Amino acid sequence: MPIPMEQLDRLLEKLEGLVDSLVPAATPPPDFNNFMAFRWERNGDEGRLEAVRHPHLVDLNDLVGIDDIRDEVLRNTAQFVAGLPANNVLLWGERGSGKSSLVKGLLKPFAPRKLRIIEMKRWDIMSLPRIIALLRDQPFYYILFCDDLSFDEGEGDFRALKTLLDGDIEERPANLLIYATSNRRHLMPERMEDNTGGGEIHPEEAVGEKLALSDRFGLSLGFYTLDQDEYLAVVRSYAKQRNLRIDDDVLRDKALKWCLYSARRSGRSARQFIDDLEGQLGLANSTSN
Repeated sequence: MPIPMEQLDRLLEKLEGLVDSLVPAATPPPDFNNFMAFRWERNGDEGRLEAVRHPHLVDLNDLVGIDDIRDEVLRNTAQFVAGLPANNVLLWGERGSGKSSLVKGLLKPFAPRKLRIIEMKRWDIMSLPRIIALLRDQPFYYILFCDDLSFDEGEGDFRALKTLLDGDIEERPANLLIYATSNRRHLMPERMEDNTGGGEIHPEEAVGEKLALSDRFGLSLGFYTLDQDEYLAVVRSYAKQRNLRIDDDVLRDKALKWCLYSARRSGRSARQFIDDLEGQLGLANSTSN
């Protein structure tokens, strides 16, 4: 017995609704006009650029004691957003010295000039071709920011990154650079046996393999431990910015005790000390009123 047309139409509508519910919705394109920072969110073999709605807008004037490095990174980035040749950047060295903050601080001066920063993790390196395909024809300039980048012995991802930094058979787009930070100068562990050969017939080739990745960054800038005078200069600068009313001798004494307890002299340690001191002074002031 034939099915009535009205009943058949209702059945087709239900089938269409079922199909629509099973097919994933298309991922909307990244909104580069209204957002300045993004992170790569990987989902299996796929992924997407997720807008960061509240980016950490570091003020570069707050980064004290790294003036020469800051100026080099600013110059390189200014060349980049002007459509001129510029280099991939590796910022390496002492933890807490301002490497990551320096990269994030580029948003304030350069976002109005169409710079966008995309944060990606080390394990997202194999997604680089996919990310590049999304960005190639966009009218913006992109920094792929890989924070705390390093590789262990035997990991193959570093070879993939090495190829992508120089470009494989596909030309790297002119509107994209990689800025990375690392505690390791050459991004890989360096062992004593590297100096003695460690059983290698041609040890220079093994060492050269380790150096090849960091060599792909045209601008490699090192951050070092602050000496006592530099550390105190950073502390005084932060105290001045925050308008802390405290005698300089007292400030110096408290700052030195802080770094003694924390066993670190760095920009991060100085900022943490000032945060603590400002809180103490604020609390004492509120309880006295």
